Amino acid sequence: MALWFECKVKFDKLQENGSVKKANDAYLVDALSFTEAEARIIEMIKPYMSGEFSISAVKKTKISEIFWDETGDRFYLVKVMFIQIDEKTAVEKKSASLILVQASDFAGALENFLKGMKGSAADYEIAAITETPLMDVFPINDTPAKPA
Repeated sequence: MALWFECKVKFDKLQENGSVKKANDAYLVDALSFTEAEARIIEMIKPYMSGEFSISAVKKTKISEIFWDETGDRFYLVKVMFIQIDEKTAVEKKSASLILVQASDFAGALENFLKGMKGSAADYEIAAITETPLMDVFPINDTPAKPA
């Protein structure tokens, strides 16, 4: 299971009108520790940054799974409640889980979530779908090869 860290990168962004504005973009990184997450985000975004940048925050997330869609340019967080019946008391219990879904819009996020859950035998209900400020997601297998 992947361990996801949200990393915020602070940098100067050139606006369309020529002015420079401070930006603080969020990225999601698969890593084993805070230190590795910081090192990986620096390695992954360095080719895309022209000036100086700094890592302003690194925090662990509770994202359990990601449903990918290469045509999507946004990321949506789906809070799903899995429904379980306690066999002894016959009481319904709900446990929350967070799933990140890549999509172009809200309707696409719902569609991609439902497609990702298609083979699931678990009973669930969607509690919330919200657009995230994430600019990109870097799974562990995306690490660029180091020169020999």
